[in-house]
Amino acid sequence: MDSTPRDTAPADPSDPAADHTGPPLRQLSLTQLRRRTSMKWRAYPEDVLPLWVAEMDVPQAEPVVRAVTDAMRLGDTGYPAGTPYAEALSRFARDRWGWDGLAVDRTAIVPDVMLGIVEMLKLVTGPGDAVVVNCPVYPPFYQFVRNMDRRVVEAPLDPDGRLDTAALTAAFTRATSGGRPAAYLLCSPHNPTGTLHTAAELTAVAALAHEHGVRVVVDEIHAPVVAGGSAFVPYLSVPGGSDGLSLMSASKAWNLAGLKAALAVAGDGAADDLARLPEEVGHGPSHIGIIAHTAALDDGRDWLDAVLAGLDRNRELLAGLLAEQLPGVRYRPGEATYLAWLDCRELGLGDDPAGVFLERGRVALNAGADFGTGGAGHVRLNLATSPAVITEAVRRMATAARATA
Repeated sequence: MDSTPRDTAPADPSDPAADHTGPPLRQLSLTQLRRRTSMKWRAYPEDVLPLWVAEMDVPQAEPVVRAVTDAMRLGDTGYPAGTPYAEALSRFARDRWGWDGLAVDRTAIVPDVMLGIVEMLKLVTGPGDAVVVNCPVYPPFYQFVRNMDRRVVEAPLDPDGRLDTAALTAAFTRATSGGRPAAYLLCSPHNPTGTLHTAAELTAVAALAHEHGVRVVVDEIHAPVVAGGSAFVPYLSVPGGSDGLSLMSASKAWNLAGLKAALAVAGDGAADDLARLPEEVGHGPSHIGIIAHTAALDDGRDWLDAVLAGLDRNRELLAGLLAEQLPGVRYRPGEATYLAWLDCRELGLGDDPAGVFLERGRVALNAGADFGTGGAGHVRLNLATSPAVITEAVRRMATAARATA
C-alpha cells in the first residue's frame, strides 16, 4: 500500500456534478474547508488532516444564515436584550427532551459555556475550594478551574466509561474535608467518551451530592448531539437535581463557536444563587450570537437532524475502518457528541499516540493525556467531517502505526 499521505475528499461543491443539497457532512471539499480561518484550519500545515478541535466541517444552517444576514442588513448589531434565546431553548427542551421545567426566569445569558462555568463555580465555591471532575474529561475543566484558584479532585470513570458512585463518594469526601464548600463539575453528555448519563445515574449523583453538601454545575453543551435511538436527560430534570446549575448552548450542535452566546440555567432550588450573578457577565455574549443561536434552536432542527444522521453513519464507518486497518485500537461508539475516544495502547505507540499520528501520518488528533488521569495512550477524533476524510485519516493512521512498529 502507498504510504505517502494524500488528500482525498468529497466532490468540490463548485463542481456542477456536486450535490449542493446533500447531507451537510458531505457538502464541503477540503479545498473549501481550507479557506476557513478558524483554529481548526489554521493550527496545522495544509498537508495535515485536522480531526481535533470541536468544529464541524459543514455549511451553516440556512435559517441561521438568514437570521444573521437580516440582522446585519438592519444594522441590528448592538447590545442583547430580552429573553429570546432562553425562550427558544425552553421550546427545544420541551420538544426534544420532553422537559418543560426550563424556566426562562431562571436563566441568564453568559459569554460561552466555559466562562459561564467559571461564574457558576464562583457562586457556590471560594478560592482554595475543591471542584470534582470525572476523568478523562475535557481539558479546559482543569485549566479554568485551576486558573480561578480552585483545587481539582478527580473521580475517574469506571472501565466502561460510566459514572462510578464509589469514585464519586471518595472524591466528594476528599473535596469537603474540613467542612469546606465544594462543587462537582459534571460533563453531560461526557466529553471525550460520548457517554450519555442515564436518569438513574443522574438521580444517584444528585442524592450523593446532597448527602455530601456538594453543589453540581453541569456542562450540557453537547446535549442536542445524540445518536439515533438515544435520549438526553437534563440534570435539572431528575429528582434531587433542583439545586443544580446548568450551562447550555447551541454552539456545538450548530457549529456556532465563533458566535459567542450561552445560557446559565438554574433549578428552582438554585434560583437565589443565579440571582447573585454580576450584571456585567450578561454584557459578554454577542447580540448577533444570540440571534444565531435562537434561530438555530427554533428553525434549524431539520438541519440538525441531517447532521445527526450523518454522524450515525460516521460512527459506524469509523468502527468498520478501525476493525479492518487498526484492529489494535479499541473504540466504543458514543451515544452523544461528535467525538470518538480511541484507546491506542495496544499499538505500542507510547503515551502520546496523537504525536505519532501527526508526525508520521499527518493527522491531527487530540492527545489523550490532556484529558487527565486515564487519558494516556488515547486520542480523541472529531467525527464531524465527511466519510472521505475519515477514511483517509484512518488510512494515514494505519500507515503511521506500521511505520512505528
